[in-house]
Amino acid sequence: MRQLIAGNWKMNCLSAEAVALAKDVAAGAGDIQAELLVCPVALHVAAVAQALKGSTVAVGGQDCHQEAKGAHTGDIAAPMLADVGAAWVILGHSERRQNHGETDELVREKCLAAAAAGLTPIVCVGETEEQRVGGQETEVVGWQISGSLPKPFNGVIAYEPLWAIGTGRTATEQDVANMHAFIREELVRQFGEAGRGIRILYGGSVRPANAPGLLAVPEVAGALVGGASLNAADFLAIARAARSV
Repeated sequence: MRQLIAGNWKMNCLSAEAVALAKDVAAGAGDIQAELLVCPVALHVAAVAQALKGSTVAVGGQDCHQEAKGAHTGDIAAPMLADVGAAWVILGHSERRQNHGETDELVREKCLAAAAAGLTPIVCVGETEEQRVGGQETEVVGWQISGSLPKPFNGVIAYEPLWAIGTGRTATEQDVANMHAFIREELVRQFGEAGRGIRILYGGSVRPANAPGLLAVPEVAGALVGGASLNAADFLAIARAARSV
């Protein structure tokens, strides 16, 4: 199985910038062995999907509502993302959990909505620095997995330690190895043998310089890349460090 390198563009890029970035990624993807995914803001999903048509780069959204339609001003439904070319969606990112008060239960409902629309969810889990210092990191992540994932779950997990997102700090390779091993154990405990097939990405200040080491860690099936995904050369450099798992 190829590693997945996913770019979360967050709230960045105007329309022309998003299309140009997507084209730059596609133009350099010819020698990439990894599976590539870019996730622009919802406004630009259609334009980016059109720009990437016929390429090996997939498109995803950064969030979706738990309902397929209705009186939900400002929200985006999963079928709407699928309708304009998205195949994936990021759910439960720490910025959504912290800034919008999203709960595990809500993330689980969004997973069900995504699956119903034919989207593959990338569900984010991770602990704060305070929780890690207090020795609660596995407890927190275990509860997030239990509460956020429906059964069956046909998606991907992304472990993102909150203290390493957008800070320039990165978990050590041993930190990543320990947590990914724990997540695998939890997935097998909660989902049985099906839990062995769920890919686990690492996210948290992934850069070209640290990507080879992080992507070589056991149970790391790819990366969810933030800031570095806004530069096509950096994103592709990370992808070139990918391996088969």
